[in-house]
Amino acid sequence: MNSADLGRRVGVPSTALFTDQYELTMVQAALKAGTAGRRSVFEAFTRRLPEGRRYGVVAGIGRVLDAVENFHFDDEMLAFLRDQHIVDGPTLDYLADYRFSGDIWGYPEGEVYFPGSPILRVEGSFAECVLLETVILSILNHDSAIAAAASRMSAAAGGRGLIEMGARRTHELSAVASARAAYIGGFDTTSDLAAGFRYNIPTVGTSAHAFTLLHDSERDAFRAQVDSLGRGTTLLVDTYDVTAAVRTAVEVAGTELGAVRIDSGDLLLVAHRVRQQLDELGATGTKIVVTSDLDEYAIASLAAAPVDAYGVGTQLVTGSGQPTCSMVYKLVARASSADPADELRPVAKKSLGAKSSMGGRKWAARRLDEDGVAEAEVIGTGPVPAELAGRQLLVELVKGGEVIAREPLDAARERHIAARAGLPMSAMQLSRGEPVIPTEYV
Repeated sequence: MNSADLGRRVGVPSTALFTDQYELTMVQAALKAGTAGRRSVFEAFTRRLPEGRRYGVVAGIGRVLDAVENFHFDDEMLAFLRDQHIVDGPTLDYLADYRFSGDIWGYPEGEVYFPGSPILRVEGSFAECVLLETVILSILNHDSAIAAAASRMSAAAGGRGLIEMGARRTHELSAVASARAAYIGGFDTTSDLAAGFRYNIPTVGTSAHAFTLLHDSERDAFRAQVDSLGRGTTLLVDTYDVTAAVRTAVEVAGTELGAVRIDSGDLLLVAHRVRQQLDELGATGTKIVVTSDLDEYAIASLAAAPVDAYGVGTQLVTGSGQPTCSMVYKLVARASSADPADELRPVAKKSLGAKSSMGGRKWAARRLDEDGVAEAEVIGTGPVPAELAGRQLLVELVKGGEVIAREPLDAARERHIAARAGLPMSAMQLSRGEPVIPTEYV
């Protein structure tokens, strides 16, 4: 594998303060009590899928690995913690030397998940594991929500092209993460150059309405764009009159015109009219790209339209109404000391309502029916049944503090395509429903 396949390792600041204060104060109290070094197991999971969703998509694992590697406290951070009286001297000494030295197992990126799935399992001392809670959850909750929305849109698109173009609709850094997650979920390209630079995602883009308005006529604008970008460019045809613009576009670029983009109006009706007009003008190979506040439902409604690609922004980068996955990070097992030989004891919060959890260090496997289609997510804490041994879902990501499982983003994208194809057909339905397979505990 070429190292370039992994994208550019862009320098980022330490992730150590991407955390909540109580994680540091817990470490302080545990250090004083002598329990900070107890061997512990934390798991990230969700108790339920976002309302109406039938499956979740794991995204952000690669970013979690980067965050764990970059989790260290520099002198300026330590000075801040000292000056603000957030933790005491012994805790500052501990943090000054902090580097995660434990093990992490998890669902590989692009895999699907269900309620209770142990998406990430973090093992080490209590102190080193608890400090990672917030940064892990912030990444997984955001990226998995975007990937799930992207997957639904990809399923609705039915193989037609998908362009991520939501950078202007979210925070500039979350835009890059969103483009990455969308690519895993099935999008083909992004308009965001930072995402292209960092993750090697293919980038696209031509012009906006402002470029047409800049020129004295639409013909002048089209001519300038074609002269600069070639006949294979995409011309935006809805600044003024669509019919007139399509005719001008073909006159300027010829029948080799790459594509036209429609950004407003009744997209179903306009796409049919534009396709007919292009064909009559001899531009039978010119593609039609539609944008304008699309989501999975709008994409599905255009299934019968002669559309070749969809550009999606706001709804994608906000999770199409579900901007988080409600994942939690819980201590599920711990020993009474740091001794590796000391037995791990299951622990769990016992609470009324829906906030209880299951203790114990878990494994997960997906049981298939006789046709090879997933029929259950099986989760257990004891021995893995022989019939499920080859269907286990967790893979080792970090061993002894060293990342061992980085992979190209395309691997996660291909994994998702395969994982989604292995679900029952009802998983592709956009109507609200329960998880497409049940979770079973053994």
